Amino acid sequence: MDKIIAYKQAVRKVVSEIGAMVPSDENVETQIIMDDERGHYLLFSVGWENKDYREYSPFVHIDVKPTGKVWIQHDGTDLKIALLLVDEGIPKSDIVLGFRPLFRRDSTQEFAIS
Repeated sequence: MDKIIAYKQAVRKVVSEIGAMVPSDENVETQIIMDDERGHYLLFSVGWENKDYREYSPFVHIDVKPTGKVWIQHDGTDLKIALLLVDEGIPKSDIVLGFRPLFRRDSTQEFAIS
């Protein structure tokens, strides 16, 4: 199987599993947004809390690039998504912690810089 296809399947699985942990309720909807063609995967929270607080925020954003790198753009969970992706077979050398500035990624030897 092509590496990029396998990575997209692994990311879909992880994002779907996290999305299932955060179910929608009558006020706030958890949206799982997946674009396999372009390699974008997001979990979004949308709705209203107490009729005066607008909830509109991404809490997971992962991109699978044509280069074969998996970019974690945002991890708003306490699950350490990078390690979940490793558990799904994606090597650390292909995972970029995109939410960290470049100088911090450079000091994290075990994951990809870009």
